[in-house]
Amino acid sequence: MESMPEGCIAAILSRTTPVDAARISLVSKVFRSAADSDAVWDRFLPSDSHSIVSQSPSRAKASSKKAFYLDLSDHPVVIDDGKKSFQLKKKSGKKCFMLGAKALFIAWDNGEHDWSWTTLPESRFPEVGVLRHLCWLEIHGMINTFSLSPNTLYGAFLVFKIIDVVQKFLVVLAVRKIGSHIMTKIAYLNPDSLEREAPGRFSRVRSDDWLEIEMGEFFNSGLEDDEVQMSVVRLDGCWNTSLIIEGIEVRPKDDN
Repeated sequence: MESMPEGCIAAILSRTTPVDAARISLVSKVFRSAADSDAVWDRFLPSDSHSIVSQSPSRAKASSKKAFYLDLSDHPVVIDDGKKSFQLKKKSGKKCFMLGAKALFIAWDNGEHDWSWTTLPESRFPEVGVLRHLCWLEIHGMINTFSLSPNTLYGAFLVFKIIDVVQKFLVVLAVRKIGSHIMTKIAYLNPDSLEREAPGRFSRVRSDDWLEIEMGEFFNSGLEDDEVQMSVVRLDGCWNTSLIIEGIEVRPKDDN
């Protein structure tokens, strides 16, 4: 196969996956050159990735399609005036979005005593929402399936932090496509060692040190233009603590 023109090898590799291309690049210099070519990595990129990233003019221009792909996999780009972020799953190139707190409907977000906005160096967004001494919690988000990768099972995850944890925080989490069955579950926002015995009922620590809990899942066929609604509602008592909301992340589940 090494006797084939590099362009032919690149054409074949472009029909595989990013993981396959990376493995094959180790075979020889010819394969490495073909596997690193723009012709291969352009096929792995979503067709609208450049237009999405153009919403962030401060983003440095990548030296190649592969560098652009890897940068989007490792570093989410903030778009929509700082309200959302866009990223790729490294193994598949499928699209991930996070709706920042500013892109969500948060009950009692009236600039009064309950909610406030602040900046955190560990957040990807310019501002995060902070809720103190809450006796009510209601958060809603929405995303259009047309912006997501087709033929993909997606999960929705609340991303947050809890300050001064002194009690368990019971909530109802829900995800549904408009016009279809709603998926709900009761869970705790706290991280807990019982996660092994009750998977999905407690939050877990992410690699970026935020907490996350899965709200639900949905399949995007890519054939219909649907809206997906996601919500979090407090279920019990008043919480004498602070809850910091970074956002709701919608990402593929089939290549975690």
